[in-house]
Amino acid sequence: MKAIISHDIDHITAWEHLSKDTILPKFVARSNIELFSGKISIQEYMNRMRSFFTNKWQNIYELIDFNQSRKVPSSFFIGVQNGLGLSYSAATAGLWIKLILEKDCEIGAHGIAFENYSDVKQEHDLFQQLSALSHFGLRMHYVRKNEHTFSYMEKSGYTYDSTEHAFKNPYKIGNMWEFPFQIMDGWVIEKGQRWQTQNFEQAKENTKVLIEEAYKNNLNYLGIDFHDRYFSKSFKTWMDWYMWLVEYLQQNKIECINFKGAMSELETRPLVHQALNNP
Repeated sequence: MKAIISHDIDHITAWEHLSKDTILPKFVARSNIELFSGKISIQEYMNRMRSFFTNKWQNIYELIDFNQSRKVPSSFFIGVQNGLGLSYSAATAGLWIKLILEKDCEIGAHGIAFENYSDVKQEHDLFQQLSALSHFGLRMHYVRKNEHTFSYMEKSGYTYDSTEHAFKNPYKIGNMWEFPFQIMDGWVIEKGQRWQTQNFEQAKENTKVLIEEAYKNNLNYLGIDFHDRYFSKSFKTWMDWYMWLVEYLQQNKIECINFKGAMSELETRPLVHQALNNP
């Protein structure tokens, strides 16, 4: 089994939310709950409040540097349209797409549109325009989808998607590879709430259970989603958890690979390709 680690970029700055959504008051409320329930320290809380003044809500370079130091390929998904608390502009996304590509990282769209083909296609074409890439994938923001979304993605021209949450091997939908993922930071650390409910040790144990489930299901690729926002001392449990997870994978001889590498492997293994084409 190999691991595909990817990162959703939900925020760039704090101030981008001032007039567009309710993320900032929700963030303060969440931080207060976590502080008074003993899940975060006063220092961690102060670091979060300080981020309003520094106006930095992304940790993209820091995460890339860590990944490179551990030989983990960095794969990012960035939004080019707004919705559900994703509020940075397409121009800002275009700048970060360029910067991330200069770091030799893989990047795809963090999708907003999912309900009809024309909107999905428009979003695909905007990302293509901003990135100048001919082959790229996506993951839906909040992993939203309906019974037609995957066919809309494939018809729009996406090369791969990683929206489905399931213990399944990759499979093809027309010309598009679907990479189901199994582990997301929030699901491990929040456990169904909108704030942190698990400490570091609990998060580790939750993760080990999911990895064991992946082995039981004979997965060839373990999908992991970690948001760059949390690679910070403002979210100590999340950051510690991610650093531990990378080390745990390496200790257990689970090699990390990106989507491009996985697709190359799948396309050059015809018997596996044929089997995975029928999930």
